[in-house]
Amino acid sequence: MAKNTYELGLGLTEEHRALADSVRAFAERTITSDHVRTAVESTSEDKFPPFWDALVSQDLLGLHIPEDKGGHGAGLLTLAVALEALGRTAAPGPFVPTALSAALVAAADSKVGIEVMPGLLDGSHTAAVALGRPLDASAREGGYRVTGVADAVLGGEHADILLLPITVGDDVRWAVVDSADVTVTVQDGIDVLRGSTRITVDAVHVGADRILDGLSAQRVRSVATVVLGAEAIGVMSWCVSTASEYAKTRVQFGRPIGQFQGVKHKCAHMGIALEKARAVLWDAASALDNGDDTADFAADIAAVVVPDAAVQCAQDCIQVHGGIGFTWEHDAHLFYRRALAIRGLLGTREERATRVADQSLAGIARTSELELPGEAEAIRAEVRAELAPLVGLDEDDQLIALGDGGWVQPHLPKPYGRSASPLEQIVIAQEIKAAGIPMPQLLMGGWAVQAVVAHGTDAQKRDLAVPTLRGDLVWCQLFSEPGAGSDLASLTTKAEKVDGGWTVTGQKIWTTVAQFSDWAMLIARTDPSRPKHEGITYFVLDMSTPGVTVRPLREMTGSALFNEVFLDDVFIPDENVVGNVNDGWNVARTTLAGERVALSQKMEAYATDKDLLQFARGRDLGPLARFRVGELVAESQAIDLIGARIVLKQLSGADVSTTSSAGKLLGMGLGQSIAEFVVAELGAAGAVSIPGEPSDKAMEQLIAGRATTIYGGTTEVQLNVIGERMLGLPRDAQGVS
Repeated sequence: MAKNTYELGLGLTEEHRALADSVRAFAERTITSDHVRTAVESTSEDKFPPFWDALVSQDLLGLHIPEDKGGHGAGLLTLAVALEALGRTAAPGPFVPTALSAALVAAADSKVGIEVMPGLLDGSHTAAVALGRPLDASAREGGYRVTGVADAVLGGEHADILLLPITVGDDVRWAVVDSADVTVTVQDGIDVLRGSTRITVDAVHVGADRILDGLSAQRVRSVATVVLGAEAIGVMSWCVSTASEYAKTRVQFGRPIGQFQGVKHKCAHMGIALEKARAVLWDAASALDNGDDTADFAADIAAVVVPDAAVQCAQDCIQVHGGIGFTWEHDAHLFYRRALAIRGLLGTREERATRVADQSLAGIARTSELELPGEAEAIRAEVRAELAPLVGLDEDDQLIALGDGGWVQPHLPKPYGRSASPLEQIVIAQEIKAAGIPMPQLLMGGWAVQAVVAHGTDAQKRDLAVPTLRGDLVWCQLFSEPGAGSDLASLTTKAEKVDGGWTVTGQKIWTTVAQFSDWAMLIARTDPSRPKHEGITYFVLDMSTPGVTVRPLREMTGSALFNEVFLDDVFIPDENVVGNVNDGWNVARTTLAGERVALSQKMEAYATDKDLLQFARGRDLGPLARFRVGELVAESQAIDLIGARIVLKQLSGADVSTTSSAGKLLGMGLGQSIAEFVVAELGAAGAVSIPGEPSDKAMEQLIAGRATTIYGGTTEVQLNVIGERMLGLPRDAQGVS
């Protein structure tokens, strides 16, 4: 089983960010709408667009080329950053096919690079790559005689040299051919800004010194995925920003259309797709730069995710714009055409997904190891030494030591946590796992502790936070109500002031483990005269208090994890108010949760990629099932990478709220999709539980997994949040999000 552990190259450096800003500013200033529109309507046979010299002067053509071959040695990831910025312009011209050709020539072990590379890097010559079927070749006099036709060669019309795949025996090799030696025919391509051509080769002799040795068809595909995929992400970026800006300003029925959930959710899905595409594309670029054993696998993952996401984003951009988006004068169709052309060049989705499935089923995987700064090792040594005495303790003593030592929630301030920075949190999590120390499962108690520590009194911290961190108290959350759902501010539960405390009356629902809980977090309305999000107070409630009735709700699974809770004149003393009276909304929202480093976005309690591969390996899968396995593996990898990006952002002090929301939304749906696939693939056997067989676990995961897109904020509410916070779309008219 092949497995590669790699250091994540997902955290863009300050240099990358500066480059992106510089290229984007240059592109917006230099590659104008007039240039683009002139190119659309032009019948000119000019080789270079008007801005070519200015673009070449930015010295971008050699960004990714090694220094010993005349370039800057910055790698494909740096080129990808620049290409995304350029991709936002839908620029005409030969830059992308030439940059791709140069990357392939540089990746080969061949002297032909000495001949052709200088012209490619200084912009005096251009090149194009054929990515379709290989041409026939037969050995002849120190080289090969090549015959055949290559269609849809991007940028081939004005290319000085062509990189053509040829069949030599059972292998596919790559030949560098001068355009003067072949017939070039312009084709009517879907991308009206960048022409494609048919290359006809008729018994052309290609010397052995013009063969790109050491360059496999797989590696060509991988490099092409990164280069073309980076431009596709630029397309997506333009589509997301253009659609969301239009949704903010276009008014229909007296409201900005971005306020309508149909539009808001479409834009949110576009933003999520962009986050996912960036994560896998940057990972593939970094893997190729680092020479990882699984670099081609990473590129295949990107090939599954990016091209179709770009097409979908472009389609949705047109849809958001409505009729104006379908006009020739609007630029939306130019980006749609660019996305379609890129997707076509990278092969069918079936081919791309099946490659991922084949490699995954053969045991190829990518596991991540965060590249931590040098100071992590000093922290690690200290943490390891402090944890060592805990390893030999019995379970009860170990739980006490974990709680009192601040290990359970290390991000909390001392003495409840360790005031740990994001870097320290990562090291602590790694060392606890390495030591094999089981952590207490706080469940809702994790949220309770954060609220109490952030806003509670010293007595509340002593009597509630400390025993919770030791694993002595079980908590539930009395927030949701039958008529409110995810709209927590629409509370009807009332708390009336009485001597020494408050009398609470109301009903709560969807309360996890309430039947087993010692304490509850409770929000109730204490001043109905105040605005909706005011007049709410946050309480902690002893669940043994008279007047508290818990009724388990039997779920689809047949078990009862959730409950409804009735509060009939329940007395809560003043000392159980957390924070200030009527400020409970802020207490509920303003906790320390944002400072905690979350290392996974997956719902590990439900179906995962491990379950998927365990089911699929050794099974006789049909083509459709194999294709679906590839899609699910790619989705799982994307979620892992988004989770890693969140951690890296936290390490740099960046805001992670929107990226985290996107990762959570994707993670919620993954388990559902995997369980659904397994049960559907089993056919009739998936409808019965057979102990020890895949159906036994899959049925349970399928039924239980339906809850993942409901609790903690439904998918629809999450999309509202993402649309508003990530894209700046207007809040819902009713203010429910």
